[in-house]
Amino acid sequence: MKMEPWLIAIIIIGLALAVIFALSIRIVKQGTAVIVERLGKYYKTLGTGMRFIVPFIDRALPPISLKEQVADFKPQPVITKDNVTMQIDSVVFFQIVDPKLYTYGIERPMSAIENLTATTLRNIVGELELDETLSSRDTVNTKMREIIDTATDPWGIKVNRVELKNILPPAAIQESMEKQMRAERERRENILLAEGEKRSKILVAEGEKEAEILKAEARKVALLTEAEGQKQAIEKIVAAKPDAAYLTLQGYEALKALAAGEATKIIVPNDLANVSALFSSIKETMSANDAPKSSKKAK
Repeated sequence: MKMEPWLIAIIIIGLALAVIFALSIRIVKQGTAVIVERLGKYYKTLGTGMRFIVPFIDRALPPISLKEQVADFKPQPVITKDNVTMQIDSVVFFQIVDPKLYTYGIERPMSAIENLTATTLRNIVGELELDETLSSRDTVNTKMREIIDTATDPWGIKVNRVELKNILPPAAIQESMEKQMRAERERRENILLAEGEKRSKILVAEGEKEAEILKAEARKVALLTEAEGQKQAIEKIVAAKPDAAYLTLQGYEALKALAAGEATKIIVPNDLANVSALFSSIKETMSANDAPKSSKKAK
C-alpha cells in the first residue's frame, strides 16, 4: 500500500517535534544545578526538577554537585621556622555555592584549591617552630580555612573546614621525640611513686602518733581511777574511825606487801608503832578536812 505524500510529511513532522520536545527537557536531580548557555553565552542556572530549554540554541552543561565535598591532598613538604622539613597532608571540606562562578571563575577549580592549600600551609607553618606546629594544629587549621575561604569566594566555593591529617617530622626528630616522651613518662612515674611512698609514711606516722596519744590517755585515766579509788578507800577507813590495833595491823600488812615486792631494799622503822602513828595522822588530817564541810552544812 502506497502512502500519500502528505501523510509521510505529517509523520516526519511529528517525529521531529517529538525529538525537539525530548531535547528541550532537562531533569535536574536534587543537590545539583545545571548551567545553560545560549549561543555560547551564560543564560541561566537550572534548579531541581523538570526544566525546559530551547533545542539547538541553548546548551546545558554537565550537572554541578551542590553537596559538601571532601578533597584529600597528598603530603606536602613544609619547612618550619627552625629549618625542619616535614611532610604534611591536609583535607579540605568545601561546597559549591555559586555554580556560575564555579563554572566561569577559574579553570580547573580542584587543582587551584590544591595549590592554594599547599602554599597557604607553607606560609603558616613557615612562621612556626616545630614544637608550635605540633601543638598548634587547631590554630593552623583555623588560619588555613579563613585564608582559603576568602581566596575561593570569587570561584563560588565555600570552604567549611580544613584539617591537617598527618604531620610527619624527619626520622631523627621522631626518634628524639619518642625518647623525650619516654623520659617524661618515667619522670612522672617516679614522681607518683615518691608521692605514694611519702603519703604512706605520713599515714604510718600519724597512726603511730594517734596510738601513742591513745595509750597516754589510757594511762592517764588508769592513774586517775587508781588515785580516786585510793582516795575513796582512805575516806572509808577514816569514816570508820579505826582504833590503834587496826592501824597497826594495816601497817604490818603494808610491810608485808613491800617485802613481797621486787624492791631490793626495804627500810623498816625502828618502832613499828610509828606505822600506826602514820595512819593516825592521816585520820586526823581527813577529820580536819571534813570538819569545815560539816560546819558549812550545819549553817
